[in-house]
Amino acid sequence: MKTRRNPASIITTTIAASFGFGIIQLDVTIVNVALPTIAQELGTAVDGLQWVVDAYALIFAALLLSGGYIGDRWGAKRSYIGGIVVFALASLVCGFSSDVSLLVAGRMLQGLGAAVMLPCSLALINHAASTQPERRAMAVAWWTAVGGITVAAGPILGGLLIGVTSWRSIFLVNLPICVIAVLLTLRCEETPRPPIRRGFDVVGQLLGIIALSAIIGAVIEAKPLGFENPFVGACALTGVAAAIAFVRWEARMQAPMLPLSLFKSRIFCGAVGFGSLANFTYYGAVFVLSLYLQRVLGYTPALSGIAFLPLTATFLFVNIISGWWVGRVGSRAPMTIGALIDAVGFLLLTLVATATTPYWQLAVAFVMIPGGMGLGVPAMTTAVLANVERARSGVAAAVLNAARQAAGAIGVALFGALAGDEPNHIVTGLKASTTIGAASMVVAAAIAAATITSRKTSNL
Repeated sequence: MKTRRNPASIITTTIAASFGFGIIQLDVTIVNVALPTIAQELGTAVDGLQWVVDAYALIFAALLLSGGYIGDRWGAKRSYIGGIVVFALASLVCGFSSDVSLLVAGRMLQGLGAAVMLPCSLALINHAASTQPERRAMAVAWWTAVGGITVAAGPILGGLLIGVTSWRSIFLVNLPICVIAVLLTLRCEETPRPPIRRGFDVVGQLLGIIALSAIIGAVIEAKPLGFENPFVGACALTGVAAAIAFVRWEARMQAPMLPLSLFKSRIFCGAVGFGSLANFTYYGAVFVLSLYLQRVLGYTPALSGIAFLPLTATFLFVNIISGWWVGRVGSRAPMTIGALIDAVGFLLLTLVATATTPYWQLAVAFVMIPGGMGLGVPAMTTAVLANVERARSGVAAAVLNAARQAAGAIGVALFGALAGDEPNHIVTGLKASTTIGAASMVVAAAIAAATITSRKTSNL
C-alpha cells in the first residue's frame, strides 16, 4: 500500500523545483535586452554576441538527456542540487567576464547546469506527489506557470537591473535565487533509483550529445547562414547520422541511458509529439510577431514588451485551471481543447494581420494562443509523469523537453526564414507562419485525442 505524503512536503518540493525552473527560463530571455550594452563595454559588435544567447540554448538542449540520466541514476535531489551549484558558479563567471569568450563559456556552463536541473525538478515533483494524481497535476501547473512568468519577465527585469546597476547584475541576480533553491531542496525527499548496473553508457551519452548539438546547431545557424550553407548541411547530416547510431546503440545496451521501451507507450509518444508541435508553433510565432510589431507596426521595444503582456497574464491564469482540470478528468480533454484554442488563435492572426492592424484585433489572438498553450502544456507534462516508472521520470522529462527545445528552434528558423527582414515580407511571412501554426495545432489536437487516456492514470 502506497503512503500518502504530507501536502506540506509536496508544496515544499514544488516551490523548490519551481525556483530552479524559474531561473532556467529567466536566463533564456533576460540577456537579450543587455546585448547592446555588453557589446559596447566588451568592445564587440552586437552580431558577434549571437552565441551569448545561442550557447546557452544549445548546451541546455544537447545535454538534457544526459541530465535526466544522471538524475535517475544518482538521485534527482542530489543531481538537482549539483545542477544548481553549477548554474550559480556559471552565473559568477558570466557576471565577472572580461571578454566575450569568457562570457560565452559561462553561458555554456549555465546550459550544463540547466540541463541537469530541469528533468530533475520534474522528477522531484513526480516522486513527492506519486500517490496523489490531483496534487501532482496542480504541482506541474504551478511549475509551468512559474516558467512562463519568468520567461516573459526576463526582458523587463533585465531592463530594470541594467538601468539601476550594470549588465553584470542580470547574471549575479541568480545567486540568491540559487541559494534559496538549494535550501528548499535539502528538505525534499530523494527519488528512488534503479539497481546499480555496471557501466555508465559513455557511448550513448556522446552519441546523444553529438546528435542534439549538431541538429540544433544546424537549426540555429540556418537563419543567419542560410539553409544551403555547407556548414549547416554538414551539421544536419552529422546530427541525423549520430541520431541513427544512438538509437542502434541504445537498442543493444542492457542498461541504456535512454530506455527505448519508453516509446512503446502510446501516451508517452503522443505527449512528446504534442509538446514538439506546441513549441514549434509558439516559439516560431512569437519570434515573427516581435519583428511584426516593431518593423511593420512601428512599436518600440518597450511597447512591444507591453503588447505581449496578455500572453504572460493568460499563461498564469490558465495554467492553474489546467492543473485543476487534469486532476479531475485526466490530460486528454485539456490537451485537445487547448490545441484547438491555439489553432483558432493562430487562424485569427492569419486573418487580421496587415500593415495597419489595430492592437485590439491582435490582442484577441494574444489571449487565445497562450490560453490554449496554458491548458495543454501542464496536461501534457502530467501525462508523461503519470505513465512512466518513477525511477525513469528524469529521462522521460528530458526526452520531452529535448524534443520541445529542438522543435522550438526549428520553428524560429523556419518562421524567421518565411518572414525575412522587409516589412512587406514580414506580413506575408507572418500569415504563412500562423497558417502553419493553426494546421499544426489541429494535428496536435488529433494526436492528443487519439493517444492520451481520458481518465486519471498513474503507473507509478
